[in-house]
Amino acid sequence: MTLLTVHQDNHPTPHPTTTPPATTPPPHPAPTTPMPRLTTTVPREYVHRSSLAEVFLTGSEKTGDNHYTLTAQWPRAHTFYTTPDGTHHDPLQAAETIRQTGLYLAHAELGVPLDHHFLMWNIHLTTHPQHLHIGPTPTDLTLTATCTTLRYKGKRLADFTMHIHITRNGHTTATGGGQFTCLTPTTYQRLRQPHTTQPTPQPTPPPTPPTDPTPYGRHLPLDLVLTPTPQPHTWQLTPNPHHPILFDHTTDHIPGMVLLEAARQATHTHTHPTPTHLTTLHATFHRYTEHHTPTYITTTHTTNTTGDTTHTNTTDADTHTTHVDTNTPTPTGTHTTHVTGHQNNHTVFTAHLTTTPTHHHP
Repeated sequence: MTLLTVHQDNHPTPHPTTTPPATTPPPHPAPTTPMPRLTTTVPREYVHRSSLAEVFLTGSEKTGDNHYTLTAQWPRAHTFYTTPDGTHHDPLQAAETIRQTGLYLAHAELGVPLDHHFLMWNIHLTTHPQHLHIGPTPTDLTLTATCTTLRYKGKRLADFTMHIHITRNGHTTATGGGQFTCLTPTTYQRLRQPHTTQPTPQPTPPPTPPTDPTPYGRHLPLDLVLTPTPQPHTWQLTPNPHHPILFDHTTDHIPGMVLLEAARQATHTHTHPTPTHLTTLHATFHRYTEHHTPTYITTTHTTNTTGDTTHTNTTDADTHTTHVDTNTPTPTGTHTTHVTGHQNNHTVFTAHLTTTPTHHHP
């Protein structure tokens, strides 16, 4: 008995029922060259950003117990983080990089779930303007980060302090760090009620911001976050809630980076029109800054004309208290500004900034 197989010419051809002879096995596939490791950003969810364009971290590797080496890239023409003359990266971009690093390490390396919230109690930053210049290509950075004073509640990380060293082509670009507290969704909901459970109230129309952004160190009126008041050296916080960078994602409070920008803009008014670079920043966040309650920014400002020492604020990572160090020498021409933000007669944040003229790099 035979079976029929049909060929394309439709002529039946007898086919024997015996087992067909073994065929020659196909040759082994030729070895392929491994695909190179390509550069991309870390997941935007790990750094609490909505836009991929605002993610600066590109990779991470654990190098020891709570020690990490990360990579980052700053674009040449960021829409917000550039100096007024367009020649240097904005020092606050280093502060944003520190913020992103802390959140990324918490999620990716320290086991904090993505639905958890964070309190950033303080941040400190020192920059080296001579290594912040914008070159012909995007700025690739290497970050070394160390997490210390890790505290757990059971198996859950409760808070930690991070120190970071940012280099560019082997040169120190910035150093800094901050302290983070990790909150479960339930704890955050309880802490923030009624702000997370009630409809957002209709805000009182804020005062009209100034139309000239130059005295504040900005190019665009959209970037202004301050409106002057009749009191000297006092402004009302008036950021545009639709700003694509400062309000990249929805929050139930004013983001800390908005407060740092307010401190920097207020500082710039004291030195305008002399171009300056922000060289140090120490900020402490005392409580949440609410959206629909007037917030006022006040400053005191000094200029070092003798090369004497100036006051520098440092914050204790465990007690959140601020200490004053009077042993930090500052070069002649350095400007020192102390900034206070208050809301409902409560201090919501304090910051201490030093700036130097652009021709006077430390």
